[in-house]
Amino acid sequence: MFKKGIIWLHKWLGLFSGIIVFILSITGCIYVFQDELKLLVYPERYYIQEPVSSSEALPVSELLKIAQQAISSNEKISRLDLFPAKDRTWIFRAAQTNEHAFGHWNYQKYYKRVFVNPYSGEVQAVENTKYEFFQIVLQLHLNLLLGKKVGHALVGASTILFTVLLLSGIVLWWPKKWKRKPIKRGLTLSFNVKWKRLIYDLHNVLGFYSLLIALIFAITGLVFAYPKFKEGYINAFNFVDRSMLDASAKVIPQVKLHALDDALTYTLRKHPSADMMSLRLKANGDKQDIQVRLQKDKTSDFVWYYFNLKDGYIVDVKMDETNRLGDQIAAMNYDLHVGNIYGIGTKFLYFFMSLICASLPVTGFMMWVNKTKKKNRSVIKNN
Repeated sequence: MFKKGIIWLHKWLGLFSGIIVFILSITGCIYVFQDELKLLVYPERYYIQEPVSSSEALPVSELLKIAQQAISSNEKISRLDLFPAKDRTWIFRAAQTNEHAFGHWNYQKYYKRVFVNPYSGEVQAVENTKYEFFQIVLQLHLNLLLGKKVGHALVGASTILFTVLLLSGIVLWWPKKWKRKPIKRGLTLSFNVKWKRLIYDLHNVLGFYSLLIALIFAITGLVFAYPKFKEGYINAFNFVDRSMLDASAKVIPQVKLHALDDALTYTLRKHPSADMMSLRLKANGDKQDIQVRLQKDKTSDFVWYYFNLKDGYIVDVKMDETNRLGDQIAAMNYDLHVGNIYGIGTKFLYFFMSLICASLPVTGFMMWVNKTKKKNRSVIKNN
């Protein structure tokens, strides 16, 4: 009776959430390699085309003006992503959303990226990111191109259902008797069987092998979907206090006589081999934070500086290794979700696991259709 209830639950939750789980899995496959693919598809945007003539970049305040002039005055630059490597452009972002709007084109009011050679000030490209392929893939993954209010809610609810499906699936997979034959059937695929049996095995066996990674997809996805869930587990694990105020907090060396320029100059000289730095430009201009990503494509290994631009002080420094345990786990969430956690190896693993996750709603639906047809034939025979 218990197992019948699990089968019923698994079937109907799968039918309700299947199409969304399929979309999330396929877009996840693509997004795993989005960092690498962008560099291959758009090299003229991300790499400097001419040899670098200066060892130091132009002041960021000057580059900001150049980037702003490349787009409409109504589209305000709000973020800068920069690379200390001498062959990379700096990327200035201007974006605004309407969180209550329906549909991607209404939700994303504008989103532009300006790619600037930081050593010459040349604008190499202006990208209308709202229509860019990988951004469309990301928005499809985040909110099904329906806008945040509707799409985000559907994705969050489907992720909860997917988690229940995974847990109920392992109950259904569990052999009644732990003997050689049923265990082998649950762990191996045989292509010398009828196609209906093959569909069942593809669902059952591949579902088992993808369980752990699929649960990581689901739980880390829930962190993005539900801030309260994230807050809850951060607080739960923050009993391990590893945080401390950086003792080296001090006045920024005044190099360029401009507070923002000095802050960035200090950070670049402090971390010349860092992979990437991000500045989310503040409206009031009195405070500025700079996130330093130390390893390539890994957001969880970082140093975060907080500057007071009025008096030239670094008021706080945060880093992964000194965070509380809950904050440290939260910082790993993106890397765990997209496969960056252990480099290219986990990316390939996540790619194939995402493909398997995409196949599960398909094989599950085919099993349901086959059973429905079988029941209909039985009804016809009985009549």
